[in-house]
This record gives sequence, C-alpha cells and structure tokens, in this order.
Amino acid sequence: MSQSTSLPTHVAIIMDGNGRWATNRGRPRFAGHRAGAAAVRRVVEAAPHLGITTLTLFAFSADNWKRPATEVNRLLRLFLGYVRAETATCVERGVRLTVIGRRDRLPPTLVEAVETAEHATAGGRTLHLRLAIDYSARHAIAQAAAAGTLESMEAVDLLIRTGGEKRLSDFLLWESAYAELYFTPVAWPEFSAASLAEALAEYRRRQRRFGGLPGLPGPRDEAAVAS
Repeated sequence: MSQSTSLPTHVAIIMDGNGRWATNRGRPRFAGHRAGAAAVRRVVEAAPHLGITTLTLFAFSADNWKRPATEVNRLLRLFLGYVRAETATCVERGVRLTVIGRRDRLPPTLVEAVETAEHATAGGRTLHLRLAIDYSARHAIAQAAAAGTLESMEAVDLLIRTGGEKRLSDFLLWESAYAELYFTPVAWPEFSAASLAEALAEYRRRQRRFGGLPGLPGPRDEAAVAS
C-alpha cells in the first residue's frame, strides 16, 4: 500500500481534555484551561517547522455556552489575555492570527482585541493561526451557502482530537470532508511538539485516494501537474 508523499499543510485540532486533566490531578477545571493555553504556544511554535502553513484550533464551540456561567466567563477572559499577550509575538514570528466563528455574542473587549490582532498580524506568512471561538460548523456552512462562498472554505488535511473522544463535535465539517482523522488519548495540556510530529508521521503512513484508485493522482496531485 502506498503512503502519503507529502505532509499536511492545514492541520486542525480539537483541543479536548483540559477539564478532565485538571480534575484527575485534584485541581480546579480552570487550571486545565490555563495549562491548555501553554500547549497552544508549544504547538504554534512547532507547527511551521513541521511543514504546517495553516493551523486551526477549536477553542470554544457554540455549544460551550451551555457550561456554567462562571467557567464561560473565565474562558472568555483567558482568550482575551491570550490574544492580547500573543499579538506581538505573532508579528515577530510572522504568524497571521484570525478568529473564526460568531462575534456578536462575544464581549466587546474580546472582539476589539481580536480585530486589533488580525490587523497587526495580517502580513504574517510563516503560519496562519485560526482560533475557532463561538464556532459551529453547521452555522458556518449555512452562512457560506447563503453567501455563495462554500467552495472557498479551505480543506483540512489532518484533523486531530485530543483527550480520547472520537467525534468531530460540529467542527469544520465541510472542510474536513477528506481529512485524515487522528484521535489520541493524550489530554490537550500534555500535547507537545513531539505529539504533533507523531500525528504527522501517522498521516504519512496512510493512503490518500480521494475516491480514486491506488497509484492514481488525487485532486491535489492533478493540480500540481497542471500547474
């Protein structure tokens, strides 16, 4: 069986397991979210060295509003602190930061920080970091269909979910139509550059046919030949 000959350029990650990680250690759930923010920094730093050009991280789903208000508010403050603190670093490292998802339900201070970060990092070419906040794939698909922009939604090569669960949870459903799925029991706070490299190694061991037959070029290969 032939293997994938290229590395994934668009990797998406469902960052799961923060709360359980903390609870298992006798710590409050929010300690897990803080540890998860440190994992984001590790992975963002490692991604360009592994050939990744776009990294989409699922930070807060539309369904997460169902959680206790105290936890939601602390998460939103954590996002605000992260965006403000990391903007200068993103500019320095050539990382373009954008946020996908609804903004009408986010605090104005967070929306302002996001817009400031997006403007400041717009010229970044090393990595496109996308944070999904108040995100629902079903809502995004409906919006894109109404606007006629479905075909412009960037395909995901590899979708990773940490924390042991094995479902997509309304994340990038359209873009992940042909994505390779990788589920790991490692909780997000413990996910490292080595964990990411291991997921990419597994990706390369898989055969990607895109509905075709082994040995025949897939759609991306055909585009490369045509160019």
